[in-house]
Amino acid sequence: MAAETGTPQTNLTGHLLIAMPGMGDPRFEHSVVFICDHSDEGAMGLIVNKPSNDVDMPTLLSQLDIDQVSDLSERSVHFGGPVEMGRGFVLHTPDYHSVVTTLEVRDDIHMTATLDILEDLARGEGPEKWMMMLGYAGWAAGQLEGEIAENGWLVCDAAPELIFEMADMDKWEAALKTLGVAALALSSAGGRA
Repeated sequence: MAAETGTPQTNLTGHLLIAMPGMGDPRFEHSVVFICDHSDEGAMGLIVNKPSNDVDMPTLLSQLDIDQVSDLSERSVHFGGPVEMGRGFVLHTPDYHSVVTTLEVRDDIHMTATLDILEDLARGEGPEKWMMMLGYAGWAAGQLEGEIAENGWLVCDAAPELIFEMADMDKWEAALKTLGVAALALSSAGGRA
């Protein structure tokens, strides 16, 4: 019946995907992905636990010729996914709304992909909590559902605290714990009952 309504059977917008061991794509190993949009046309998400080794916020702002007033030297730029890696996305709390456009993914987590948020962050006028990503993870129609069915991902609720406040290296295990799953208990082989 999902095809008749024009929406997927289960809409995962606003949820987290947890990469299962042995999924086969090293770019997603131990990834936690926040799904920003999921429809019958596909899905788009941002990896929230992989800081970039190549660029930090001051470097990114300098490359974009944005003057930095606020001290962002301790802020990482994250690898959001392997698609359009030159494109930037900011996940943030709802206390900020771009004059251009902000996607309200959920009441408590929004996403802005326009330059004005970077300018505001550089001036210290952005959202209270935020994460900057370059690139995104994308799935064609039915692809994500297939990967979940093939034991590639687990799905859990997305707590803003996990996304914005937890250390990147702790997010994968913390997301698993929300499901009552211990990392050591995971297997890359799926089964059917």
